[in-house]
Amino acid sequence: MESVDLNPTSLPPGTRIGPWRLLEQRGRGTYGVVYRAVPAEDLAADAVALKLALHPRDARFAREVELLSRIHHPAVPRLLDHGHWQPRAGVSYAWLVMEWVEGLSLYDWAQAQRPSSRQVLQLLARLARALDATHAAGGLHRDVKGDNIRIRRTDGQPFLLDFGCGHHLGAATLTPQPFPPGTPAYRSPEAWRFALGSSKPPARLPSVAYPPGPADDVFALGVTAYRLVTEKYPPSAHPWDENVWRWRPEELESWTAQVCNPRCIAELNALVSRMLSPLPEARGSAREMAEALEKAARRAGREADEPLFTGEEPRPAGLFPLPRRVTARPPPRMRKWPWLAAAGLGGALALSAGGALSVSRSEVPAASHLAEQEEAKDAGTVAVGDSVLTAPVAPERAPSVWSSIAVDVPPKPFPGQRRPDGRGRCPGKLQVAINGACWTKLPVDLKDCDDEDGVEYRGACYQPAMTRQRPATSGPAARDDSP
Repeated sequence: MESVDLNPTSLPPGTRIGPWRLLEQRGRGTYGVVYRAVPAEDLAADAVALKLALHPRDARFAREVELLSRIHHPAVPRLLDHGHWQPRAGVSYAWLVMEWVEGLSLYDWAQAQRPSSRQVLQLLARLARALDATHAAGGLHRDVKGDNIRIRRTDGQPFLLDFGCGHHLGAATLTPQPFPPGTPAYRSPEAWRFALGSSKPPARLPSVAYPPGPADDVFALGVTAYRLVTEKYPPSAHPWDENVWRWRPEELESWTAQVCNPRCIAELNALVSRMLSPLPEARGSAREMAEALEKAARRAGREADEPLFTGEEPRPAGLFPLPRRVTARPPPRMRKWPWLAAAGLGGALALSAGGALSVSRSEVPAASHLAEQEEAKDAGTVAVGDSVLTAPVAPERAPSVWSSIAVDVPPKPFPGQRRPDGRGRCPGKLQVAINGACWTKLPVDLKDCDDEDGVEYRGACYQPAMTRQRPATSGPAARDDSP
């Protein structure tokens, strides 16, 4: 089939890429799309996963190919082939082919199988071995999480997927400061401290990017294990989060996996807590963690074979709800925010969980709602896309405009917006300073925030605090629309 002027996101079945022929699309990430494919000369052969770049000359694929070529482990899909696809002259998209893994993502598998503590120990040990193989090859995964782990349907073998965020020694840096790729809910305390310190917003970002290490992967595996056992995320280590105080040493025992789920045995609870230690050196290496998990699985008593969940538990609730993305809103009613149109900023505003001003509705693709739902799964994703090999395919859309690395809150005040004083304080008890501007916290429920033309930010509703207009000198006093 001819491939002239075809879009990587919507290739029809039968399209040939290198020696492979596409069967169907099975998933999409920020930088890549995944197709099931078979050898063009042997359509009856076993299917493979062909990952195609969404952007020409994307250097991430060369880095991923190099990293996967170094790793040889049964819990990491094998790299089978790679190359470049040229749909037209002068345009080239990188692609790579990997072993196909048919199964469920980790958290979906857990809901279906209701594993025991022993099964979780054994599964985590295999994943820790995969991380050890990655680290031994001079690499880092940098986005370990449930949606990047798939359990093979035939034998229960776990696979660590989506090395598109990975890095290896000698690879060039491709991402901007302050963080490398990753998912905020899985980010280590030391990464947050490096970028934001312990100060309140606004913060001066560091001049160099955070250098992740093996301890960051181990911490992310700990977050994965915690959610697997409790169906919740641990409290955020973001220094501006309202629950960050729970990372104090004296508070750590109050929210362990066993506290949230008494069915978790003591051995598993201790190892999850070790991986989540605020001190990187206390976590140990991936190899040490794998050995400890294997030992615990062998020595645990019969209570380790009881399911962690009965299937009758209520929906997870408590201190640490699942992170969610904030979607774009319709244009605000101009009777309340007339300054918005005057400033040329008409359109939707949204503040993400990390504190970033999002884009206007006009910039969001037509299928944005489905795109946001897809990316909101497991606290967002920025990886290339092989973590969704068996996920339903959303309608065609452009690469997402949403970023899960959201620390650059509004870069400057809106016209007429109040500024904090020299000490970074805003007038009034309900106003907070965010990147040199004042925002008013509204005393309303989040469900009513839209009715107030407000913006959701970190679990509360806010409006920009505007300066009072001076009365006109030659006519009636100007209307004061400031909150």
